[in-house]
Amino acid sequence: MAHATGSTPAIRTIHKEHQHLSWDNARPPALTIAPGETVEFRDIDATLGQITRDATAEDVANLDFSLVNAISGPIFVDGAEPGDALKATLVGFEGPGWGWTAIVPGFGLLADDFPDPAIHVWSYDTSLAKPAAFGPGARVPLKPFCGTVGLARAEPGGHSTIPPYRSGGNMDIRDLTLGVELYLPVEVEGALFSIGDSHAAQGDGEVCGTAIETLANVSVQLDLEKGANLPFPRFVTPGPVSRHLDAKGYEVTTGIGPDLMEAAKDCVRGMIDRIGKHYRLEPADAYMLLSVCGDLRISEVVDFPNWVVSCYLPRLVFD
Repeated sequence: MAHATGSTPAIRTIHKEHQHLSWDNARPPALTIAPGETVEFRDIDATLGQITRDATAEDVANLDFSLVNAISGPIFVDGAEPGDALKATLVGFEGPGWGWTAIVPGFGLLADDFPDPAIHVWSYDTSLAKPAAFGPGARVPLKPFCGTVGLARAEPGGHSTIPPYRSGGNMDIRDLTLGVELYLPVEVEGALFSIGDSHAAQGDGEVCGTAIETLANVSVQLDLEKGANLPFPRFVTPGPVSRHLDAKGYEVTTGIGPDLMEAAKDCVRGMIDRIGKHYRLEPADAYMLLSVCGDLRISEVVDFPNWVVSCYLPRLVFD
């Protein structure tokens, strides 16, 4: 298992039978721990077995969304109370050496542009230290993390795992990787922490709706910051966040207009066109590639009435 420097070995373990599909503060905890302990979550699988190494576009078309974005847990942390922050640090990540990226009909930033299902099944080195190949000549550096990390909400009942909330959830922040300290607002006694949606790599924005989705065993150290009173999650990184992509510079396209979402779509369309003309990838393949290594950035939100969103493609992917 890949580990963060100075990480604490996992001392408690939960398995796939503790995966579930909603945030619900009435759900019995899978495990109770003391602050500072580390938990290993085994066999995390965002689609609960629907996508396999032999999957085709037909499997994507038939995906049952009621079984998508499973999370593992919850973990009850002794002493956690509303108003505290739970500190979650990813200290270990182990994948099986394969993953997938798909265009799911009706899902993703450019869903109207790409109505047909598509899938790319990746192979990657289990050390996670080597780039993974994609199509003719593209190689994507890996940066493992979990897209969904969060706590149970104060509101009763089951809440979907698809959107994020102020208590965390499906945030898809690619920088929540090994060694990063994530602080989550506690809303219920015990915090009730769950995690899922394991990724081997993702671009900021995850534009087609999927990253390099992969099964995984992950280890997380859980601790408390009493009385933090956070309005939303925050995190601290131990070092640079884009060094794995910076070495050769970037190709950048922009979208400009009064609507940030439309500007985001326009800059992604521009980059898909650029990749097609310059690197000879079909549009669907370019779209999936951008989802795992292209970064969306809000470049300007002050020069009324138009805003700027930029799409950054690391040139080393095609080097």
